[in-house]
Amino acid sequence: MIPWLTLETLAPDIVSVASVGDTPRNFASWQRVLQRLLSKSPACYDSLTTRDLADTVRTARQRGAGTDLTVPTNSGRYRLLTRPVFGPRGDVHAVRLWLGPANISVPTPRPAVGVIWNLDTQTVLQPDTITQLCGAGAETYLPTVSIAELFQRISVFDQHAELLDLLYDPDNGGKLQFEAGTLDRRGRTGRWRISVRTRVDDKGRGAWWLIEDVTTSTSTPAARTPVDSVGLREAHRRAGTHLALIQLERTSIAHWLTDPAPWMRWDCLYHPVDVFHPHDRAQLSAVCHQLRLTDSASLSIRTLTYRGDYTPTQMVLYPHPGFPHHHLALAQLACAPSESRTATTVLPPGLDAFAERQQVGYEAQLREILARDCAS
Repeated sequence: MIPWLTLETLAPDIVSVASVGDTPRNFASWQRVLQRLLSKSPACYDSLTTRDLADTVRTARQRGAGTDLTVPTNSGRYRLLTRPVFGPRGDVHAVRLWLGPANISVPTPRPAVGVIWNLDTQTVLQPDTITQLCGAGAETYLPTVSIAELFQRISVFDQHAELLDLLYDPDNGGKLQFEAGTLDRRGRTGRWRISVRTRVDDKGRGAWWLIEDVTTSTSTPAARTPVDSVGLREAHRRAGTHLALIQLERTSIAHWLTDPAPWMRWDCLYHPVDVFHPHDRAQLSAVCHQLRLTDSASLSIRTLTYRGDYTPTQMVLYPHPGFPHHHLALAQLACAPSESRTATTVLPPGLDAFAERQQVGYEAQLREILARDCAS
């Protein structure tokens, strides 16, 4: 069966090949791949050129519409099909292309979607069509999620630091392609192929993504968590502590290394930084300087709760490998003793009940998620 080609269009004036059917191509040259495609259909040589195929892809990208062209050849009619893959703002993140005899069946392209990482808000903007992907059910859909929430979904994955470096430094023009196992709240497993390019232009500052669902009936199930990781999580659970990667410069949780701290409201937020009290964020970002001089730092910082108020959390911070380039720190978090919470939960004047006076996130969806988790 002739496969679909997926050409990513994640950055202005750049096109490369993300995949050919089920095979990842890691930003391969589109000219070379299209030439190879034509070489497998020699009957089209008299009717099509590589430039013709490139023009068809460019038209689909600019117009945001697919094409279905008939190509007459000496060996019969051929079909040239294109299908755009859209992102959350209606932009084309990829174009899929298929070329083959008109008398054979065309395979159904796998689900794919574009998402956008916005560095200023530290959120991933996703269209509702992401629910077509295995591991992203409609019951958990949110228009925006934090990178920590996305990592919770693609937990079978080991390039967190590499991806975070790229996302938090878009000026370097980086790109990355990887595959990750997914696991939704109902235990269904899947596999995604993700291509990411950074961009800084009038469309924003951050990175555009292409996510292809490459789940098959023979896909490898989500890997079991290694026994050492299980032991680490259990040890921290029993000690009442939790581990996370914190982006100090921008005061947000980048990734949970253990189960998330149950007293902290870190998910379903419009702004991921709201997990930390507005008056305490400067204290957290100031730790960057301290970690350049010492190998650890301790502080107490107020964190958002599911009740909508803030409560003290004790943190011990250690520089993550690569610090201070990416400002990532390994944080050990513990809920402050009850007497400490009683003494420090009074907010500064003008910020009493800060979270209660305004909606800080997707409250209806959060209630549904918490109710579902309690019932499971």
